[in-house]
Amino acid sequence: MKRIRELRKERDVSQADVGKLFKITRQAVQRWEVGKSQPNIFQLITLADYFNVSIDYLVGRSDVR
Repeated sequence: MKRIRELRKERDVSQADVGKLFKITRQAVQRWEVGKSQPNIFQLITLADYFNVSIDYLVGRSDVR
């Protein structure tokens, strides 16, 4: 999910910072960003709220934040 990486960089937060939000490792966030794993629905909701975007934007279904 490349948008997680884009949004994270826009906010100037590290993978470790995002990991702390979910109590997961930096490596788990890195796997989301490269598409090796995916956040669950509850994590998607939290990410969308954290970055102030829609879930559709987050997962690439829309270009409207």
